[in-house]
Amino acid sequence: MTSAAPPDGTARRSPLDAVHVAAGASFTDFAGWQMPVRYSSDLAEHRAVREAAGLFDLSHMAEIVVLGPDAAAALDHALAGRLSAIEEGQAKYSLLLAEDGGIIDDLVVYRTGPDRFVVVANAGNRFPAAEALRERASGFDCVVEDESDDVALVALQGPRAEEILREVEGFDIPGLDGLRYYRAITGDFRGHEVLVARTGYTGEDGFEFFLSPDAAPELWEALAETGAGAGLIPCGLAARDTLRLEAGMPLYGHELTRDTLPQQVGLGRVPVLGKPGGFVGEDAVAAGPAEGARVLVGLAAEGKRAGRADYEVFATEDAADAAGVVTSGALSPTLGHPIAMALVDPALAEVGTTVFVDVRGTRIPASVVALPFYSRKKS
Repeated sequence: MTSAAPPDGTARRSPLDAVHVAAGASFTDFAGWQMPVRYSSDLAEHRAVREAAGLFDLSHMAEIVVLGPDAAAALDHALAGRLSAIEEGQAKYSLLLAEDGGIIDDLVVYRTGPDRFVVVANAGNRFPAAEALRERASGFDCVVEDESDDVALVALQGPRAEEILREVEGFDIPGLDGLRYYRAITGDFRGHEVLVARTGYTGEDGFEFFLSPDAAPELWEALAETGAGAGLIPCGLAARDTLRLEAGMPLYGHELTRDTLPQQVGLGRVPVLGKPGGFVGEDAVAAGPAEGARVLVGLAAEGKRAGRADYEVFATEDAADAAGVVTSGALSPTLGHPIAMALVDPALAEVGTTVFVDVRGTRIPASVVALPFYSRKKS
């Protein structure tokens, strides 16, 4: 993963850093940022999101604005999806591909005006994504502005998220009633404009709030205080990772890399072939992965020993050569058994196939299962 650290090598700090320090957070380096990895325990934070609500600081993510009469056409050319088809107030998951079809980044694009889009990229891919968008937008009547330093991002996730949000004093969100998943509207929090999006990365219902950095601490404190009685707690990157793994959501640098095509990782429906003017990487996507290219599967095992990223996968207990590699793995806090995503040879990809994960010298049998591992119950 490309680091987004400043040229002088110093770590970036979130506008919520002082809040995290005061809350006793432990920190980790993530793409050049010092971000909370946990506040209490990974298990408690994970369960809070599944059973009540959790609060996340995602201010390290990148926000790149594409604005102008040709913004939609430029994004159709730059990205694999058809962004011109989404309505104002709608969001769409998409991919930024290289000419060879490899994945430069996965993104969520919000249409916040007739000719205005906000592209949210991964923290470690901020500069490559912004550079690619600028290059691909040249020749179109639009501008590309990296506004990441002017935006803080807070996420409220969990089954009680909406209930908590409605009780926050001073938060006015006209249109919250009926706000559907992957939609966004503008709200006001005590005089500060906030883009309120019903999106997330945990597999639960929830909201993401884009606002100015100086207003973020007040919003964080208001959400935390309001939600405390409902079971809300602050959550770090460790819980976020096990939550997204259970939900079967890919992570850049693990499931998604420059060496993988969308079809290999279950994202074959994201690229829209045949768009007017085409898109960068279309020919490679249309040609498809090379014969025998590994594909992403879900693995479930018994016991408590979990395969982790980069652990090898074998077709049999005594096979000499690896037939795959784990991309992400953990002991599932919700399900109580080991789960993993892995890239394996196509011959092993059928659901029900037994493979063996080498866990520190011991080959643990695991079954290929359908993704996701966990789906929330929708009301």
